[in-house]
Amino acid sequence: MSKKIKVAAVGAGYFSQFQYQGWRNLDAVEIVALTNRDVAKGRAMAARYGVPQVYGQVEEMLDAEKPDLFDIITTPATYRDYLSAAVSRGIAVICQKPFGRDFREALELVAIAEDAGVPLIVHENFRWQPWYREAKRLITSGTLGTLHSAAFRLRPGDGQGPQAYLDRQPYFQQMPRLLVYETAIHWIDTFRFLMGDVSAVYARLRKLNPVIAGEDAGYILFEYDSGATGLFDGNRLNDHVASNPRRTMGEMWLEGSNGVLRLDGEGRLWWKPHHGEETEHVYDKGQSDSFGGGACEWLQRHVVEHLLNGAPLENTAREYLVNLKIQEAVYRSHKEGRRIELAGFDPEERPVLQTFGGQ
Repeated sequence: MSKKIKVAAVGAGYFSQFQYQGWRNLDAVEIVALTNRDVAKGRAMAARYGVPQVYGQVEEMLDAEKPDLFDIITTPATYRDYLSAAVSRGIAVICQKPFGRDFREALELVAIAEDAGVPLIVHENFRWQPWYREAKRLITSGTLGTLHSAAFRLRPGDGQGPQAYLDRQPYFQQMPRLLVYETAIHWIDTFRFLMGDVSAVYARLRKLNPVIAGEDAGYILFEYDSGATGLFDGNRLNDHVASNPRRTMGEMWLEGSNGVLRLDGEGRLWWKPHHGEETEHVYDKGQSDSFGGGACEWLQRHVVEHLLNGAPLENTAREYLVNLKIQEAVYRSHKEGRRIELAGFDPEERPVLQTFGGQ
């Protein structure tokens, strides 16, 4: 492998801009090419981020450029073909989420990569947002003491009315599963990063905006092996106090025996020791001109460090299956109206998709 990691990518949709921005910023990376079915759109993205070559077909690009790493920035229906093309050529892959159209397909994608002996990492970047990395550092240092609970209140404010999501990701309107499959999965992963493994879940999901197909609001209760609990309170219609509601997409509280750590909508962390005054915990909140404080770039740095120096990986596709098992347990809990224990739970049952009524 060359001293610089050669990266090629496929996709030029809304979110891909943050990934191209991240690759452009890494000195250890040479972003050599991208593919997009709409070649004109691909050329516009390439020009914006200095990508030298644009192709219309993935296989043509992989054969011509011979990258070390392939970044799939498309939708789940394309993953199998693109992943197969890369691993058959021995190329490591980062794959966007949602990872697979259902749990069974996710298993198949993992098997394709593992059978080829090729690294496959899921682009789950929320745990790389600077406020969560700092929260994890404080937990590990013992600042919070024994963790009791985590709570996140999701309020991005982009889901109201007939124009909901159309300016960024219009396919959200037609997704039969939305809030959990597309959005809450980020906090399933992030809460596991902060709190440890999940033992049980209970969920109540709703559809508030009648123009969309899937659920856009709900509550998810998590029980952790440690005895701690978690609450995800999600609502895509309302916003929260923030100059940019998409910076954190909501607010978080982490409670421990020593006090409470609070995340606000500006990415600031506030620490309140038990019976003490709340003060701002000053830290590096990351980039203000990119998504999530530069979370995509931090994930990319992590993968490059693995490829160059063998550092251990977070968010391998095999490990990410745990998140997807929890996701399916959440949908099953809503469907059956009961608490689901993860031990012995079979996530491969085909999901019932049309279960979300109005208010």
